[in-house]
Amino acid sequence: MRSFINILFIAMLQFWAGSVFAQQTAVNSLKHQISSDHSRLIFDLSAQFSHRVFQLDNPPRLVIDISDARLNGKLDQPSSNHPLFKKIRSAVRNDKDLRVVVDLKKNGIAKSLTIPANQSGGYQLMIDLFAKQDGLAAKLPVTRSVASHPLLSKRTPSPNPTKRPSARPEALAAVHNKPVKKTPQRSKDVVIAIDAGHGGQDPGAKGPHGTHEKDVTFAIAKKLAALIDKKPGMKAVLVRQGDYFIDLKKRMKIARKAKADLFVSIHADAYDNPSVKGASVFTLSNKGATTEMARWLANHENSADLVGGVSLVDKDDVLASVLLDLSMTATQEASQNAASKILGSLKQVGHLHSRSVQKAGFLVLKSPDVPAILVETAFISNPDEESKLRSVAHQSKMARAIFNGIDSYFQQAAPAGTYIAEQGRQHVISRGETLSGIAQQYGISMQKIKTTNAMNGNQVRIGQVLSIPVDG
Repeated sequence: MRSFINILFIAMLQFWAGSVFAQQTAVNSLKHQISSDHSRLIFDLSAQFSHRVFQLDNPPRLVIDISDARLNGKLDQPSSNHPLFKKIRSAVRNDKDLRVVVDLKKNGIAKSLTIPANQSGGYQLMIDLFAKQDGLAAKLPVTRSVASHPLLSKRTPSPNPTKRPSARPEALAAVHNKPVKKTPQRSKDVVIAIDAGHGGQDPGAKGPHGTHEKDVTFAIAKKLAALIDKKPGMKAVLVRQGDYFIDLKKRMKIARKAKADLFVSIHADAYDNPSVKGASVFTLSNKGATTEMARWLANHENSADLVGGVSLVDKDDVLASVLLDLSMTATQEASQNAASKILGSLKQVGHLHSRSVQKAGFLVLKSPDVPAILVETAFISNPDEESKLRSVAHQSKMARAIFNGIDSYFQQAAPAGTYIAEQGRQHVISRGETLSGIAQQYGISMQKIKTTNAMNGNQVRIGQVLSIPVDG
């Protein structure tokens, strides 16, 4: 009897401890970026939180304390040639708080910003470290809380005489002190906007046998949409639903209005030399992103639009810059990840013109808050590839390859609150991968992966599909 009571007591303790642990804010990842005038840390957190940031000397250190939090991902370590950061480490304080310490090469001025994530229920903590003599750093308060995505760059004077109203100090204080209400997370579909290139009076490129680019891109787009709509947790939105012309800027507006999580523009390339062939995948170039950011900041009409779910109309110049920069940085990173998945899938279908993701300033890719890629399915100017593009069977293969890349991307990067995220993630084993490397990639233990997939050993094989548990 006493043995049974002891077991029951231990079980109750474990249940109580698990309940407390589950209520803690999870720090899912920490990334860092380098800009011309500062270095940035970005924490992804699962819920609302409180924190403090301070620095220590001898040796110089940046300390971030997050109350009632736990580390649920890996700490992205800086490279050896990082201008400010040496090493990042963490520890538990008071049995429940998380402390992250960044060993510095020299001290600076730290500024932090708390950003509720768009419709996901999660949050981001951004910390910028400036050189002490930096003039822009002194303009920012040490801690701020806003509702959106961000960036930090010096504002180019706007040719538009209409100025964005500056936020009052008391208003900023109210934003910081007022608690953000949590909205219940609801399972929703991942939305993919599919843009069939050209249309109507714009036929696009023309093949040697008279095939129009607008026709093959629309055929592939419809097949891709059908595959997406069959996948539980995914929804397709056709930007162009017939043979008509849509302005390039309006295409992205349609995607943003649909609250798309990914924008995929489908095209067929052309070149003077008919022997050139192969598929390519493009994302927005850094120069294109910088140009677009300047246009958004200079154009007063954009201020009323939403970036990451927030209007810029009531933000001062520096804060609007911060919000737009972080949004575009996160968007470019997501675009690159999705493009890499799709490119890897396309090589299973046919020849690749470029074996790495390409960068270009395509106008259709210039959304600040929707990851966007452009797929050149083949060279319609090549007679053999034109023939394939006319084939319904090849169109289906191409649509399937693009879909597989999209599916692979969202299995690893589904937004919080979506059906796919709630179902967990899947990882397809590629050549050279190991179980330990995969565990490190997702920030969970090897044993957790083995238990989830009923594995007896550590061996994996190419093509094997592993279920990756959401919690670590």
